[in-house]
Amino acid sequence: MDEKPHLRIELISHSRYLSCVRECMAQTARQFGFAEAQSSQIALAVDEAIANVIKHGYADRTDGLIWVSIYPLGDDEIRGTGIKIVIEDEARQVEPSCIKGRDLADIRPGGLGVHIIREIMDEVCYEKRATSGMRLTLCKWTKGRAGSAAISA
Repeated sequence: MDEKPHLRIELISHSRYLSCVRECMAQTARQFGFAEAQSSQIALAVDEAIANVIKHGYADRTDGLIWVSIYPLGDDEIRGTGIKIVIEDEARQVEPSCIKGRDLADIRPGGLGVHIIREIMDEVCYEKRATSGMRLTLCKWTKGRAGSAAISA
């Protein structure tokens, strides 16, 4: 990625810091022109993504690193303005095609993070990093999915 993020957060893989990231994401989304409800949803998607990294990638280890980088997306006639959020880690790598939410017919608590992320965000792209870990790129536009297809892998 050539461009520099406008904001970058580095945290260790401990769930106590999720609330800090949620608050920062909601405030940043508001600054990028999103309404209160959309800002809360974006914060929820990022929270779910980081919680998945902690639980599944780092297997609840509290010494792993996670980086959250935030970029503005320019004004687009159809989609409006937007935000791009890139979450990177050094956790266990998995094939992006294997990252799926559990069957929605399987009613039980938990396990819906991937569904929530894909429902909220306009674009979602999971990929392996070159050296170690994973990269999740999330994009959200102020005018929604019009003119953009969600990326699932």
